[in-house]
Amino acid sequence: MSTGGRWSDVDMSLRETKRSAVAGTRRGWKIVRERARNAGALVVVQGAKRWRRLQGLGRRLDHEVRAFHDTRKRLETYGREWLVEREIARTVAGSGPILVGPWLSEVGYEVLYWIPFVRWVQAQYGVKAERLIVLTRGGAATWYGDITTRSVELFDILDPQTFATRNASRAEEFGGTFKQWGRTPLDEELLTAAAGRLGLAAYSVLHPSLMYRLFQQFMLGHRPMSHLLRHTRFRPMARPARPFADLPDDYVAVKFYTAASLPESDEMRRTLQAIVLALAEQLPVVLLDTTLALDDHADYTFERAARVSSIRDRLTMRDNLAQQTAVIANARAFVGTCGSLAWIAPMLGVDTTAVLADPRFLHGHLQVGRQVYQTLGAGRFSPLDISSLGPLGLTLTAIGSGRAHPSGRTA
Repeated sequence: MSTGGRWSDVDMSLRETKRSAVAGTRRGWKIVRERARNAGALVVVQGAKRWRRLQGLGRRLDHEVRAFHDTRKRLETYGREWLVEREIARTVAGSGPILVGPWLSEVGYEVLYWIPFVRWVQAQYGVKAERLIVLTRGGAATWYGDITTRSVELFDILDPQTFATRNASRAEEFGGTFKQWGRTPLDEELLTAAAGRLGLAAYSVLHPSLMYRLFQQFMLGHRPMSHLLRHTRFRPMARPARPFADLPDDYVAVKFYTAASLPESDEMRRTLQAIVLALAEQLPVVLLDTTLALDDHADYTFERAARVSSIRDRLTMRDNLAQQTAVIANARAFVGTCGSLAWIAPMLGVDTTAVLADPRFLHGHLQVGRQVYQTLGAGRFSPLDISSLGPLGLTLTAIGSGRAHPSGRTA
């Protein structure tokens, strides 16, 4: 073999060795890069998993914290309610007289909550009727007839004008609400005067603030209906006799007054007037409008027309609620603002249409009323939301002889 051939073989061998070395190096770097990428991806994936776990843990911790706070609030609520019940038990313990009231709040709360609450206290703690003495106004003591026959009329202690002025001042102390969250100087004055009239040297007081405090969370929507029903006793009310001999033999009792649920306006007045005239087409209408100022609600008054009469001239402050109750009890039906006497009419066995235009403040009361009246087998209770007419472009207008029709249509 020649020398040139040997060097050619050596050169080729060196080239092959070089190519193999370069290829091996490239494969090595490729493997390193792939392993690095895989390691990086693994780090990212594992990191993401751990981050998700941390986020989940944060959500779980947040849920647990909220649950803890909710549980703490519930326990605080239960604790306050338990303290109220203990206070009630101490109030009615023994055998001495118990002054029930004085009731200074709205009529609707008295009928729908306070009176059933007093019944529950009487039944729960075995309080004898002769121990209970009711302090209320306007002849409303008749509403407590199945609880006790002993009562003090507050208008025998304060004249109506003074009472209204003092009660309005009391409401201002509680942020503009007539609800009795505590005993005020007016409460104490009325209690002392009532005890003096009765010759009581010692007595206990079952004050409305106990009821308001016990039902506070229910009224705020944070407690179920069962809480209210466990602490109330609802019963039908006995129908009083006809208060006036010259009432029609068959009639509809009507009472419309201004309220948050039925705000005053010219359009509202026209709508309610149309309802009154439409009712008068069917039966005589007896209006329960008054000229008396008991609270921050004012009655809608309407001109008297054929088959429409009013008892306003026959009412006094001292007996107005008793007389209105008797008129409702002897009516074919009751139609009025959703509130006040609309809550008592079904308990008297009278079919009731409760008119409203803004239900925001009534949802809880409507729930209570519907369930209670159905359970009692009371008079039919039918809320009528007239705000639904506006979006449809309809209004009630008295046409011709007084029949009410949707506007834009003829009889």
